[in-house]
Amino acid sequence: MQALGIIGGSGLTRLAALDVDRQEVVTTPYGDPSAPLTFGHVDGSPIVFLPRHGSAHTVPPHRVNYRANLWALKEAGVGQVIGVAAVGGITAALAPGVLCVPDQIIDYTWGRDHTLFEKDLSSVTHIDFTDPYCEALRHDILVAADGIGVPVKDGGTYAATQGPRLETRAEIERLERDGCDMVGMTGMPEAALARELGLCYACLALSVNWAAGKTDGPITMAEIEHFLDSGMAQARKVLAAVACR
Repeated sequence: MQALGIIGGSGLTRLAALDVDRQEVVTTPYGDPSAPLTFGHVDGSPIVFLPRHGSAHTVPPHRVNYRANLWALKEAGVGQVIGVAAVGGITAALAPGVLCVPDQIIDYTWGRDHTLFEKDLSSVTHIDFTDPYCEALRHDILVAADGIGVPVKDGGTYAATQGPRLETRAEIERLERDGCDMVGMTGMPEAALARELGLCYACLALSVNWAAGKTDGPITMAEIEHFLDSGMAQARKVLAAVACR
């Protein structure tokens, strides 16, 4: 049985339901991953867990070594990967506290190492990215969530921005005109690198605040942390249910 890989985002540096077997420090041709890989199981199902921002949440979005992270999971025998992400809600359906499994993404990042296909190539390589997320895994997440009674929104477009700063009101207005439902900083190049490696990848996004300009006043960390605490508890339940499917 291939292991399920879980990349934890902000608010998810560990999985409470995970019975840990071991941790392993790995190296890759692209440098070091964000943290050691944690190998374990949930009710007998193998899991490999990796916190995207490091064990102490010290790696900012634009400095994450996405290539090393995905390569390490692939080499560890992972076939499917769920990337958990905290996002800001742009459209009305993505109020703070809502979990969502997006089906599209728009990349607004820059300067990141975004491909494995750049050196020592026998020919120029392109991947199809029409549908950036694995539909089979998206389906599994939605079915697992429904089975335990956790509401999860099906579909939406994720805007991947550079960070680490939050966006301006005008930038959010632009993203909404572009058709984006949520905004985060880690969706790309993670999804594309997973596709290059042949991994089945999906995102479980948690809205932790309204995006800039969607409410009066500034966005506060207190607001974000409130919804991170409550929402990630629900996300952990969904992840455990997916692992046991």
